[in-house]
Amino acid sequence: MSAEHLSDTTFDQLDLHPWLKENINNIGFDYCTPIQAQALPVLLSGKDVAGQAQTGTGKTATFLLAVLNLLLTQDPKPGREQRHVRAFIMAPTRELVIQIHKDAVQLIGDLDIQLGLAYGGVDYEKQRDSIAAGVDILIGTPGRLIDYCKQRVFSLSKLDAVVLDEADRMFDLGFINDVRWLLRKTPPAEQRLNMLFSATLSGRVTDLAYEHMNNPEEVKIEAEKITADNVEECIYHVANEEKIPLLLGLLQQRDFNRTMIFANTKRACEKVWGYLAGADFKVGLMTGDVPQKKRERLLGEFQRGELDILVATDVAARGLHINGVSHVINYDLPDDREDYVHRIGRTARAGESGDAISFGCESYVYGLPDIEKYIGHKIPTTAVDPQLLVEPGKRIYLKRAEPPRGKGGNRSGGSGRSGRRPNRR
Repeated sequence: MSAEHLSDTTFDQLDLHPWLKENINNIGFDYCTPIQAQALPVLLSGKDVAGQAQTGTGKTATFLLAVLNLLLTQDPKPGREQRHVRAFIMAPTRELVIQIHKDAVQLIGDLDIQLGLAYGGVDYEKQRDSIAAGVDILIGTPGRLIDYCKQRVFSLSKLDAVVLDEADRMFDLGFINDVRWLLRKTPPAEQRLNMLFSATLSGRVTDLAYEHMNNPEEVKIEAEKITADNVEECIYHVANEEKIPLLLGLLQQRDFNRTMIFANTKRACEKVWGYLAGADFKVGLMTGDVPQKKRERLLGEFQRGELDILVATDVAARGLHINGVSHVINYDLPDDREDYVHRIGRTARAGESGDAISFGCESYVYGLPDIEKYIGHKIPTTAVDPQLLVEPGKRIYLKRAEPPRGKGGNRSGGSGRSGRRPNRR
């Protein structure tokens, strides 16, 4: 997290287990974000929370700290066996599941708390064997989780905590019946701690919360903060044929140290990638049909600075925690107003600053009024300087800023099974 805190509440003020406070301090976290300051005291008192929180607001750390604290301070349910998981985190995409796991590894440190992963596309037997060996916290997508559950690889009958992340996206992707199937395998709501987080607490999300939770307390981030205060937004109104020249000109003009470019279709992404690669930019391409192992490799190269630019469809807009993204460019304005917020949330994370640049072209500018209504403000318009347009095919050079230095980095690797501190199991 940035040293520029977003609330006046420190983690030391919270009723967290001393070992968690020590790990948080080692990571460099001092002050809570608003969602953490509001939700964690409720969760630590044993009450359920339905939270409205955008990506980049610290919600992942919120539910992970609540889960970890519960596991450290509460005995397992009687009769718990190896296949019984104690906490269960569901997320809509494998990218988000992987990121939650990475954040969990960092917060766990050397505590003896085992993590399990379940998501599609890769490592079917490896994931299955790891879960079967016994895990405390299981993180996964609904489809793979149901598969393993039906095979009795794990059981939810002795569960202590449930987390449903990005509940609105579960509906959008058609997973909600799978989510309900899994929740029906858990103990009654009053016998577990329940957390639900969503970009919006719409009627359908609220109904889900009250159906499967124990009188949850709603925690909302104010509407005026639906986009981060420190994102500098602007929009260029351009003709379709000017978009590539403008993009090349912007990349040449500004300090684009680590940039994500979003387009609405695979074809548009491939077009953008082709022009940028042809201009000798270090650029990666991430669309829905990219295999999982290649996605992970691309994200790693982008995080390490081996790629300056990542061109993506909205498959990459949610659930990715990439440090130091300086710019987000909406090559196409999204069709869904919420996707605008998720896209620009890739920058200015947890108190940092960033720029969000949008192209209002003939094909997609019709969505602008709905986006502005949703975010509660007008996006400032910047005039297109003809001298900024660069003819495609012309060799250009990327201005490079000094790479940002992270605090401590992400600890990678397995499941945090060092065994230095015993968990109360």
